[in-house]
Amino acid sequence: MRGLAGLLALFGLGTAQAAEPAVGQEAPGFRLHDQGDAIRALADYRGRWVVLYFYPKDDTPGCTTEACSFRDAITAIAALNTQVLGVSVDDSASHARFAQKYRLPFPLLADGDGQVARAYGALWSLGPMKIARRHSFIVDPDGKIAKIYRAVDADRHSREVQDDLKALQKNWKRESGH
Repeated sequence: MRGLAGLLALFGLGTAQAAEPAVGQEAPGFRLHDQGDAIRALADYRGRWVVLYFYPKDDTPGCTTEACSFRDAITAIAALNTQVLGVSVDDSASHARFAQKYRLPFPLLADGDGQVARAYGALWSLGPMKIARRHSFIVDPDGKIAKIYRAVDADRHSREVQDDLKALQKNWKRESGH
């Protein structure tokens, strides 16, 4: 990857990176439109766990696999007092088509300028083209990052998230006295 960054720099191109947030830090806040054009803010989910997953593009093979895996696990995830939120740089209309086509029962957030992806260290750009990297975050009910996934396997991710949520919730209750 360093070789690619050097090559891109030769041509005046680069990756759009910000300081990556760390486990235990306050999750960067946001207000974004979803596929129904409602505004969703991270603060709206305070008191609940949040799975915030960034993905490159609506209706592409890996992104569809990942979204459908979360869809198929939504009952088990909801039983863990957890909200799933998908984020990409696609617009709300694209998200609406994607959500309808695959019956996705959770918000897909439109980060058109990539500012939220950048805040989470998940934005990649090649010249004018920007995409969100396939990164995910679990945010605890206090709004702190509890888990970060920088290497996501779309086929296994929802199962991995469920397993981690169970362990994180058990530890969080013990440590926070909730």
